[in-house]
This record gives sequence, C-alpha cells and structure tokens, in this order.
Amino acid sequence: MQHFVYILQCKDKTLYVGCTNNLEKRVKQHNESKRGAHYTKIRRPVVLKYFEEFKTLSKARARETEIKRFSRKEKLSLL
Repeated sequence: MQHFVYILQCKDKTLYVGCTNNLEKRVKQHNESKRGAHYTKIRRPVVLKYFEEFKTLSKARARETEIKRFSRKEKLSLL
C-alpha cells in the first residue's frame, strides 16, 4: 500500500504537514469535510503543494515528523 506525506498551503499562507494512504481523498477532507484537521478547517481552502510517496507507513510517519520539525523556510524550499 502507498503512503504519502504532504504539505498543504492554507488560505492564510500557512503550511500544514500530514500523512495519509489516500492523498486525493485526504485533501478533499481538508477542504470539505468535518473530518479534516481543525487547523485546516478554519483556514480553507487549502491547496496541495508537495507530496512524497512511501511504501510503508512507518517510513512515511518518520518523514512527516522530520518535515514538521523544519523551519518555514526549509518547508518552502521543498515546494
């Protein structure tokens, strides 16, 4: 199964980092659903700006944690 780490840009230009096994569905949830993260619910719409694909959830989660520790400047350099 594929797993993705992704970066969204919110309406207020802030960045959100997440992990999922269904990228298209998750981005849609962030924009439309009550299931989206609270952070993005109040900053809609969000736009997918970046993603990486992994074969295992553990590798995706490790990368998500790594990216979340990045400064804004480092995150923007990925985009």
